[in-house]
Amino acid sequence: MASPMRSLLADPDRYLQSFRLFLERSTEHQSMLEFVERQLPDVIASIGNGKSTINVLSVGGGAGEMDLQILSKIQARYPGVTINNDVIEPSADQISKYKERVAQASNLENIKFTWHRETAYEYESRMNAEKKTKKWDFIHMIQMLYYVKDVPATIRYFHSLLESQAKLLIILVSGKSGWETLWKKYGSSFPLEDLCSYVSSADLPRMLDSAGLKYQLYELPSHMDITSCFIEGDKDGELLLDFLTETLDFAKNAPPELKHQLMEDLRKPGCSEIRDGKVFFNNNLGVIVIEP
Repeated sequence: MASPMRSLLADPDRYLQSFRLFLERSTEHQSMLEFVERQLPDVIASIGNGKSTINVLSVGGGAGEMDLQILSKIQARYPGVTINNDVIEPSADQISKYKERVAQASNLENIKFTWHRETAYEYESRMNAEKKTKKWDFIHMIQMLYYVKDVPATIRYFHSLLESQAKLLIILVSGKSGWETLWKKYGSSFPLEDLCSYVSSADLPRMLDSAGLKYQLYELPSHMDITSCFIEGDKDGELLLDFLTETLDFAKNAPPELKHQLMEDLRKPGCSEIRDGKVFFNNNLGVIVIEP
């Protein structure tokens, strides 16, 4: 009897290890940076008009890599303006890395950082309990909607906090990515136990349309080198497989038939492309910018 599969999120250390390897092997951050360089200036072009202070809310800010890039663009667009940057992030480890990053960065003198060690839902509950409704000029949720229980309700809540010129930016895996292919076929076989939901940019238009919200969609090309996943016993390959399946020690714990099928599908065009003998997983991202 194969040992039962457990969610990767049950082991936070291994999850972080696999996540860091994913960032190393993928063009995830490069794709986001390109968006921040090219499209973000237009997105934020009027969020601070006539304001002496700009309030930015980062929901699931992680270790701050993308947050600081976004803030530098807001600074460039509104020089000299004070920026209040609040960060909602449940991981103490990520927050301490974020603080280190801020301590080492220059040009942050007009930015005030406040960290809230809580989930998006805990933040919402606390604000409601305290009867607070602080409004924001820019809210971003990068790769975090997978970890909320009710995606439409979460979007509705944070959308309700937007100022009149504000924008809500969401980044998720694309509905055209290998993730979507994997989730559609294997989602029910992975041991998520409500810790995570499979949501991609393909799911959002329906939610946003039914809420009557105006939005723009962007597709960002990205890939991840998963060649090592096909080398038996390769430690990095095993970590990446854990990340792809959200399963702890997938290579060791998955039923042989499931593992065999998944490895076959990972090579196919729905998930990946093979170039120069290497297997590149389609890690495309979808960006949704929602109007107030």
